[in-house]
Amino acid sequence: MTALHALVEFAGWFAAVSILGAYYLLSAGKLGSSSRLYQWMNVLGAIGFVVNSGWHRAMPSVALNVVWFAIGASALWRHRARSR
Repeated sequence: MTALHALVEFAGWFAAVSILGAYYLLSAGKLGSSSRLYQWMNVLGAIGFVVNSGWHRAMPSVALNVVWFAIGASALWRHRARSR
């Protein structure tokens, strides 16, 4: 396994842990759906899945996670605008 391949696999596992962790924290009532941490966990997870899925040429997963990223980034942008 090359270093690049290892990095791509790490991105995929990081993404899975990040998104599942966000969902767990939301479901357990530890985070709200509009919290910055929840949105950042989803955004970073989506980026990791785009990298991993793109590497493996899983285009439906790439498309899903580009949209997932856009939703999270939009929520963070709105949160930033409200706090100004």
